[in-house]
Amino acid sequence: MMSHVASHPWAAIIRRQLPLALLTILIVALAVPAAMLIAPAFTGRGPEPANTESAVPAWQQVPRDLSLPQGIAPLKDSAPVPWPDALGAQLNTTLQADGGGSFTGVVQDAATGQVLFDRGGAEARVPASNMKLLTAAAAVRAIGPDQRFSTRVVSGAEPGSVVLTGGGDVLLGAGESSRDGVLGHAGLATLAQLTVKALQESGVKGPVQVRLDDSLFTGPALNPTWSPDDVAAGETAPLFPLALNSARYDPAVTTGPRPQDAAMTAAEAFSAQLTTAAAAAGLSVTPGVVRGQAPESSKVLAEVQSATLRQQVDLMLQTSDNYLAEVLGRLAAVAAGQPGSNDGATATVFKQVQDLGIPTDGLRVADVSGLSLGNQVSAGQLAEIVRAITSGTDPSLRAAIGGFPVAGLTGTLGSRYTDASTERGAGLVRAKTGTLNSVIALSGYVVDADGRLLVFSFIGNGLQPGAAGNRTALDRTASALASCGCR
Repeated sequence: MMSHVASHPWAAIIRRQLPLALLTILIVALAVPAAMLIAPAFTGRGPEPANTESAVPAWQQVPRDLSLPQGIAPLKDSAPVPWPDALGAQLNTTLQADGGGSFTGVVQDAATGQVLFDRGGAEARVPASNMKLLTAAAAVRAIGPDQRFSTRVVSGAEPGSVVLTGGGDVLLGAGESSRDGVLGHAGLATLAQLTVKALQESGVKGPVQVRLDDSLFTGPALNPTWSPDDVAAGETAPLFPLALNSARYDPAVTTGPRPQDAAMTAAEAFSAQLTTAAAAAGLSVTPGVVRGQAPESSKVLAEVQSATLRQQVDLMLQTSDNYLAEVLGRLAAVAAGQPGSNDGATATVFKQVQDLGIPTDGLRVADVSGLSLGNQVSAGQLAEIVRAITSGTDPSLRAAIGGFPVAGLTGTLGSRYTDASTERGAGLVRAKTGTLNSVIALSGYVVDADGRLLVFSFIGNGLQPGAAGNRTALDRTASALASCGCR
């Protein structure tokens, strides 16, 4: 969106010597794998890591070979917890604002919840896209990590009419379904082909009229707390329960203006695909698409399904997609029996945080993507969300682990942690970024040099817009955690 300890030798190697191909393999070797492999690492169960004579722990070294990874070795409960005074001395040095404003922050031991560093951790602040961590947790709990969303074509009220019905998939592709993709997992060309086959089997001969049912979401399509400038710039767009490319004109272009009626854009693309598929079968399609709800007694003619919620949460966190975050919030509301609206989404996210047992004092949920300046979340609350995801009592939340960007390698952290002051965190820090005009935040987790899993959140508010030192301060602070043997 936005401790001075000698650098580890492996970090310099990553930065200066490894080619891109090796970096790609290295991320697989270093990054936290699927939740089923990782969960024992966070609970302390399983075999202990092999002994090493090196002063640098095994998990912080470049692998000796490039064989397929087996996952991070389980962490030991006996690994020492950083001494708060020693840790604080380092973090208070690095966590300094560049110009105006200030940073708050919290670091906790994931296993015990012990607070190791607290600078204004209870102070409610604008979290920017760190808000998406709350949304990820709420969506996984309310919907379920393996849930998929269906886009259906059903029979219309008039003979020969069909109704394209949105079920919450806004990652539709215009072409054929991509089995291995998240974006484009369900394709409109495939849906059109299935529809023509069903129409033929039903004996339809006359022209086919396409209608659009996007009634799953209710209320205003735009959150009233969003800046019109952000909408115009394409930071988000009016929300609908179906869209192409997360409401982008081109899946390869993730900046700039978005369609203002993403559902109709998708419906028109479907109509075009249906026209092509129908022509090959000797059928015709009436030009134009009109809105209209599907009859209650309608018959399902064709259906395509999205990638799983787990995969969509990963994409949302990795790319910090505001549109997808807001849609997942509305879908969580629908799953919880609430309206699929702005108010339904914000109420559902708040309730899910509350149900996790996280104190909600001062918490204000104005939107679920983090674009709104009306959001108020403390560093302590964000650290607790990360702790719930990594090592809490609800195992379904492990589904959100894979979405945290990896420092220097993936997502919104891919181009960071590349200089001498931050390279110690490369490949180790896993965190969600957040940036608004005068706001910057970073919340995530790291295994420190002693093998202890730490969760953290740092939030800067009132900052000087564009001051480069603020992002560096966050990255240096997280890197200090990664290299900490603070005893």
